[in-house]
Amino acid sequence: MNNSFIADNKDSGNRIDKVLCDKYPDMSRAHFQKLITDNLIQVNGKSIKSNYKLREDDCVEVSFREPVEPDIVAENIPLDIVYEDEDIILVNKPKGMVVHPAPGHYTGTLVNALMYHCKDKLSGINGVLRPGIVHRIDRDTTGIIVACKNDFAHNSIAEQLKEHSITRKYHAIVYNNFKEDEGVIDAPIGRHPTDRKKMSLNYKNGKKAVTHYRVLQRLRGYSYIECELETGRTHQIRVHMASINHPLLGDAVYGPGKCPFTLEGQVLHAKVLGFIHPRTGKYMEFNTDLPEYFVKLLNRL
Repeated sequence: MNNSFIADNKDSGNRIDKVLCDKYPDMSRAHFQKLITDNLIQVNGKSIKSNYKLREDDCVEVSFREPVEPDIVAENIPLDIVYEDEDIILVNKPKGMVVHPAPGHYTGTLVNALMYHCKDKLSGINGVLRPGIVHRIDRDTTGIIVACKNDFAHNSIAEQLKEHSITRKYHAIVYNNFKEDEGVIDAPIGRHPTDRKKMSLNYKNGKKAVTHYRVLQRLRGYSYIECELETGRTHQIRVHMASINHPLLGDAVYGPGKCPFTLEGQVLHAKVLGFIHPRTGKYMEFNTDLPEYFVKLLNRL
């Protein structure tokens, strides 16, 4: 797969590997350096080194290797099914389950379980690694997620996500108490400038991200809150809440280094999901119970 672009004034003077990371945030700088070493990235038709600094109007050509996708095996993994029909299936995902296969996680994922349950009835728009998957939640986030059984349903749900018309409400426990009862965080999110595994507020290259939050209960040193997503960026709630000094309890990536409780990742639950059904055109909304560990923690606090 080949891509090309013309360097503009904003790119001028910056190392090519850094510019490429900004343009393709899902890929690491080390990945681009390897492509440069293998002469798969050229500037003005010539090979360059990774420390090459772009000039305005440089023509950059990038040749991405076609990924070798492994065969994904259907696995008989129990699913907590919230709703199912011929077009969609909604599942209450447990903590620790990865949504779709990726390096290091090719088994035990929600996709492996869906392939066993739905057989060959999953949408194919997102490729063989993500059949049926139209959105996702983090491995250590629990709660409701919808998968699509055909491309018709997939296109409909994807369009609603694009238009920000889907209702998505999450419940979380965060550090510290709030002065106000509710608020809105409107701050763009992009790849962290130095740690490519993290996201951060990025006013230069980030994508628009909006989170509405309200306090459900004030606890001793913590707050039980609801967050409603207007957009759906990677790690959006985790990054946004940390940015206002209310990181999620248990979040080892964006929160304090040491957690006072024994937890498996952030205390975050996708509680409510609402959308227009692709086939009937009627609005449907689903609400899942908080997981047991979440309830026990609330009672303790």
